[in-house]
Amino acid sequence: MYYVQPMFTVKVTDSFSAAHRLKGYQGNCERLHGHNYRVEVSIESPVLDAIGIVVDFREVKTLLKDALEGMDHQYLNELDAFCEANPSAENIARHLFTTLAGAVRPPARLTEVVVWENENCRVAYTE
Repeated sequence: MYYVQPMFTVKVTDSFSAAHRLKGYQGNCERLHGHNYRVEVSIESPVLDAIGIVVDFREVKTLLKDALEGMDHQYLNELDAFCEANPSAENIARHLFTTLAGAVRPPARLTEVVVWENENCRVAYTE
């Protein structure tokens, strides 16, 4: 018999606009272009705090907003985070996960970052 521990998941979404190009890509995405990105972060915890929440939504919104601020209306290829790696949706998701993971207080933990390049295309990153 398996026991599945109950889990609460908090999700917060924000957005940013930026330009990039994918070096070495065979197609249109190698040329300079932009996206209105949408980002969703998921934080999980099996327990609630003394007032009955995993984490304050405002706190998560602030963390995400701060992480996106340095990318908004930028040419992503010029940022330190992407000096060696293409600023693909995959690498953006990993960068944001790494940036945010240390800011989440246990027992809660960051479990996923999803980056949408448009309404039809997204990538999720987890560790």
